[in-house]
Amino acid sequence: MMAWRLLLTRPAAEGEALAALLEAHGLFGYSLPMLDIQALPETPEQRTCILELDRYHAVIAISKPAARLGCERIDIYWPQLPLAPYWFAVGPGTAAVLAEFSIDAVWPDGKDSETLLALPELNEALAVPEPKVLLLRGEGGREALHDGLVERGAQVDALALYRRSPLESPPGHAARVVQAERLNGLVVSSGQGFEHLQRASGDAWPALSQLPLFVPSARVAALARDAGCTRIVDCRGASNEALLAALAKSQPEE
Repeated sequence: MMAWRLLLTRPAAEGEALAALLEAHGLFGYSLPMLDIQALPETPEQRTCILELDRYHAVIAISKPAARLGCERIDIYWPQLPLAPYWFAVGPGTAAVLAEFSIDAVWPDGKDSETLLALPELNEALAVPEPKVLLLRGEGGREALHDGLVERGAQVDALALYRRSPLESPPGHAARVVQAERLNGLVVSSGQGFEHLQRASGDAWPALSQLPLFVPSARVAALARDAGCTRIVDCRGASNEALLAALAKSQPEE
């Protein structure tokens, strides 16, 4: 039985960690980062949000970089965290980062915005007059979550802590890696990462587009279909756990 040999496109540190995790499960991952995480400077508005942390009813970290960068900034102004608010994470990996800062967060079984919004603990946090929510996120991340909170009557402040910037690579480099490493699947964790993978594949994209592609959401799956991909697996989340669950249900072709 063949095992998965996957091209990983996450930022370098995340890709290397995922490759090590896959190896522990008897799988192979080759890290070829398509994006770089760049921390954004703190704005006066963001500083105000952090200084008023105790006025929020919920804080939600939507990624591991957001959790780490957000906690590092909060730690400057709050050596000891206030009793309020409730803390939430999009998944166990993000919750583990918060735990490094002694924050006990709640996360959903699923990895999409809908399952997070359905958490009883979040509903409890919002069951107050004029609830306030602080989102720790990347630039432009999780608009569906933001909109869902607003629909529930919450005032939502978003701290854009980082941006993902494309990493340039020679045209066709990704395809050459796939061939040299005998890879039989592709993994992307965002729409931006997918689009850059397509560009980095150059003229070889039609061939690569026929490989199984593991994506984090229906939105990215739609982008992939429009780009000619035919074997798309929606992991319903960008976490390592979501990918492992999807891989366990899929089998590479001989």
